[in-house]
Amino acid sequence: MQYRNTIRVAVSATAVIAAALSLSACQSGGGDPAAGTSSPAPTTAAPSPTASSSASSTSPGTGGSRPSGTASTAGSAPASPASATSTGSAPACAASAVEAGARQAAERPDGTGVGAAVVEFTNVSGRTCVLSGFPTVAGAGNGSPAHNAPLTVTRKGAASAVRVAPGGKAWVKLTFVQVQGEGDGYCVSGAKPVAYPTLVVGLPGAGSHQVALSDGLFAECDNKVTATAVSAVKPA
Repeated sequence: MQYRNTIRVAVSATAVIAAALSLSACQSGGGDPAAGTSSPAPTTAAPSPTASSSASSTSPGTGGSRPSGTASTAGSAPASPASATSTGSAPACAASAVEAGARQAAERPDGTGVGAAVVEFTNVSGRTCVLSGFPTVAGAGNGSPAHNAPLTVTRKGAASAVRVAPGGKAWVKLTFVQVQGEGDGYCVSGAKPVAYPTLVVGLPGAGSHQVALSDGLFAECDNKVTATAVSAVKPA
């Protein structure tokens, strides 16, 4: 019995030693993975310069594309002036940039009324601007442009933009349905003639302007008027 116990103790001691050796081997092997884990760090660091280099190569490309885009925008910029040239190479005249006056036209329909008037627009601003389009026309009393009677406008000719330099002028011609006869006159249509002390003449983008004749009233029939577009040529 004593011998058997000794054998058992020896076997147990052997098992303990084997376990210790095995644990030691495991610990030694566990160090290797740690080293293996640290070794990818340089591998991960290695792509970093590549990524940096890649980013740097992308950056010039992006940088190059921006100037290209800028050049493209700059290239398209002349298109805008070209378009502006066709419309006068200048901004539209503001209402405050324009003063208007009127006179009887030399060439007008037969009759006893005004018949036709030329409205003159003067650029009173310090820079060139553009007038364009056909006018709106309304009859009004003195000092009351807000209380007016719109006239039906028949457009004559084609509209084009007119560049007006500071102090320069542009014109429209208004031709009315002429009053006939003597005294108060009469309208061929049978309507009653109307005489307005002033007209309110408007231009697209350039506001409305009250004008008066220096030699009479705007006498007309049927509240109709034929109007030319703004022109750089002074009409007769």
